[in-house]
Amino acid sequence: MTDIHIRRAGKAGRITLNRPDALNAMTWQMCLEIRDALEAWRDDPQISVVVIDAAGERAFCAGGDIAELYRTGRDGDFDYGRRFWADEYRLNAAIFAWPKPIISFLQGFVMGGGVGIGCHGTHRIVGESSRVAMPECGIGLIPDVGATLMLALADGRMGEYLGVTGTRMTAADAIYAGFADLYIAEAEWPGLIHRLQETGDPGVVEQAATEPPASGLAALADDVNRHFGGEALSDIFNSLRGEDSDFARSALKAMERNSPLSMAVTIELLHRLRGPSISIGKALDLEYRFTARAMEHGELLEGIRAAIIDKDRNPQWQYKDQSVPISSVSKMLRPLGPDALKLEETPVTQKAVGFIGLGNMGAPMAANLAAAGYRVTGFDTAGTTAAGVTNAATAQEAVQDADIVITMLPDGKILRAVAEQILPSLRPGTLFVDCSTVDVDSARAVAEQTAGAAVLFVDAPVSGGIGGATAGTLTFMSGGSAEAFAQAQALFDIMGQKAVHCGEAGAGQAAKICNNMILGATMIATCEAFALADKLGLDRQKMFDVASTSSGYSWSMNAYCPAPGVGPQSPADNDYKPGFAAELMLKDLGLSQQAAEAVDADTPMGAAALELYRRFVELEDGRGKDFSAMLPRFSARGRDS
Repeated sequence: MTDIHIRRAGKAGRITLNRPDALNAMTWQMCLEIRDALEAWRDDPQISVVVIDAAGERAFCAGGDIAELYRTGRDGDFDYGRRFWADEYRLNAAIFAWPKPIISFLQGFVMGGGVGIGCHGTHRIVGESSRVAMPECGIGLIPDVGATLMLALADGRMGEYLGVTGTRMTAADAIYAGFADLYIAEAEWPGLIHRLQETGDPGVVEQAATEPPASGLAALADDVNRHFGGEALSDIFNSLRGEDSDFARSALKAMERNSPLSMAVTIELLHRLRGPSISIGKALDLEYRFTARAMEHGELLEGIRAAIIDKDRNPQWQYKDQSVPISSVSKMLRPLGPDALKLEETPVTQKAVGFIGLGNMGAPMAANLAAAGYRVTGFDTAGTTAAGVTNAATAQEAVQDADIVITMLPDGKILRAVAEQILPSLRPGTLFVDCSTVDVDSARAVAEQTAGAAVLFVDAPVSGGIGGATAGTLTFMSGGSAEAFAQAQALFDIMGQKAVHCGEAGAGQAAKICNNMILGATMIATCEAFALADKLGLDRQKMFDVASTSSGYSWSMNAYCPAPGVGPQSPADNDYKPGFAAELMLKDLGLSQQAAEAVDADTPMGAAALELYRRFVELEDGRGKDFSAMLPRFSARGRDS
């Protein structure tokens, strides 16, 4: 008996997983054999469809065979797992993109690697015994094999819920969540497979499908969206712990068994994946960043030990209080550079990047591009450099022969001057991405200059601060043509977690100005509220527990809390050393009011925030501190001071 039975049957290619005693767990060799079969059948005119099924009644495939991963990992051989995951992910991508119908019959348990084999085809059939889940966080892994694509595409925040709880879906649930397509009674499956072999027509299963029972998962949508929409894992825990309900208790019970690191990374990965650039390739790339590090730097070995080897069900997770620093999450999702997942074996030509402005933000951004395999040459007037970046003596030298130019500069005047210097050195078709935060007029003026030189231009100011630049979790607000934005998307995927095309040139700067006006005003309000709570005798932690889970929810409160020791780690916990300096907030608020005056917009809150930050930076002790240091300022003052 072999682990997998691959054959031709009439007009169908047949693949049957054949390890029923092991719940058809996927081995490396099985992955390779399936991929070889698909490749052989791709252009075969006698094969019209592929049917994937499995022996036994208990499981289609309950996951990957992880015993060998544990053995090799314990021996210090981390490359074994990396090679296995890379081949498995290439198979997942091949199934997703295969040009002919792939029809999978998913009985019993469909978990982990089984989802990767069975849930990327064109016709995914479930029946009364089907139970689909991604329980990887329970062993220190994350949902992978391309499952994050389906989780990210699920309605609302259902993806976060399924990913971090490992909830088992019924057939109806799986259809609702996007993991399956058709419900057919399992007694009919053998006859349908026989007709597929005879006809090669997937219409036979479409005609046999019936309405599934009601989805219990769909009934939970409001609860899921209310509790799982937070910025980070800590937000979800805070929300669930703040409600006395059966749903909250059930979700907490499931999550408290799992690896906090894995859950935190899962949340972050789904947030990064959503958006216009979502694809199976991006999902697998992000997943592989984690799995390639899972044994050496993560908690997979401990998770397998507790669940499979010793079976004590008592894993010793690193973050027992479920508070996972963003730096730990970012470390697991940093680009792998030359070791990144390659879905195709053809070599990728390294593009040359000229990066001008290697300051607190620019240096880590440039370093992330270099780590991802770009040839980066940098220049900064202060002589600073960045890891993996070749230094140039001048701006013109930095952009010589560059395919891409990126600038991160202090203001619009300097941006215009740099553009004047480097444009004569740029070839037609070069992509110029300005990540500075400048006035809208300067962005549009440089866009006009570049258009005259046949250079593609994107103004793409960022949000996320130094931490986001280092971790590669920035948000890019972009203006420019659709063509220019599309070419810049690969860069944004490396340096950040999200990029939004806001419109034509200057729209990115407009979005950044409006966004930071909101941020400046909400941070002031958050600091004022904490200072008031202090004087009313309200405990800061209690204040956070209420505001962070009710109508006081905001990024300033939940993700960047200005009160030391409260909420996730922030500059407040490091003596307000700046992640985003108060003087930079002052600059951005000044740009917002300059823009408001130019278009005759009434922005009294923005104007008041500008004046408060001006006093804080220029007349008080705010220069060199984080913009959240407004809290000790308000705490030390009375109403009329």
